[in-house]
Amino acid sequence: MAIIDHEAELHRAGANITGLRSQLVFTARRYPLGAIGAVIVLTFVFTAVFANFIAPFDPTSTDAKASLARPGATFWLGADFMGRDMFSRIVYGARISLAVGLGATLMGGTLGVSIGLMSGYLGGAVDLLTQRLMDIMQSLPLLVMALVMAAALGPSLENTIIAIAIPLVPSVARVVRSSTLSLREQPFVEAARAVGMGEVRIAVRHVLPNTLAPLIVLGTAQLGSAILVEASLSFLGLGIPEPYPSWGRMLSESAAEYVRTAPWLVIFPGVAISMTVFGTNLLGDALRDILDPRQRS
Repeated sequence: MAIIDHEAELHRAGANITGLRSQLVFTARRYPLGAIGAVIVLTFVFTAVFANFIAPFDPTSTDAKASLARPGATFWLGADFMGRDMFSRIVYGARISLAVGLGATLMGGTLGVSIGLMSGYLGGAVDLLTQRLMDIMQSLPLLVMALVMAAALGPSLENTIIAIAIPLVPSVARVVRSSTLSLREQPFVEAARAVGMGEVRIAVRHVLPNTLAPLIVLGTAQLGSAILVEASLSFLGLGIPEPYPSWGRMLSESAAEYVRTAPWLVIFPGVAISMTVFGTNLLGDALRDILDPRQRS
């Protein structure tokens, strides 16, 4: 009997894997650009997680003899003016970009969800005050506000995450608030109140889960924006300081002086930034279509 049950479990597991594979193939065929974006994002995440095994050199070690070495067998993407391997620095730079992007997106999303849920569910004076504060924060572009925050906090990894996370709060709060305003009048909320459930529990357990679909799409878009803003801050000297390898700092160190004599110092970090942001945007657009009920057949 135990052998039969074990075989049945194996058969069910195999059927589930086959069904999942078929669903992934169908989704990739229906949203080919989204599949390309997912591959780019997964490659970016894989590179960041396993940077220690992928990079052939220490990204911070210098070699005067290899200064401005051209791309070749030893240095696949060349070396910078200090003889540091560009491929290793770009690989480790993916880890920095992922840490900043995820950290800023999660921090800004958490604050935005809390503010938007409180504002939309409570309404009244609380909603009025919080939305005027969000209006003030949104009056400045994302990069400008991040520049102000980074200049006030100083260059460091933690401060860069905070400087990028704060400007992301208003957009998340707006999305959550708009969803909450419609959800709080739904019958299931009234039913929860009728059985004596507390307001905080209703908001967290019943209202918040129904706002996750637009948040997933917004979070994917904000991940790309956070990575781009981090590169911009590092390019201006207000982001990730040395010795951390940052794609934006690589550009700032080489763009003005070596763009003609050693163009690989500018091309490869620029391609890394462009491909990562491009992949997150493609994935975000596909998720928006997948999670949109009007797109479902």
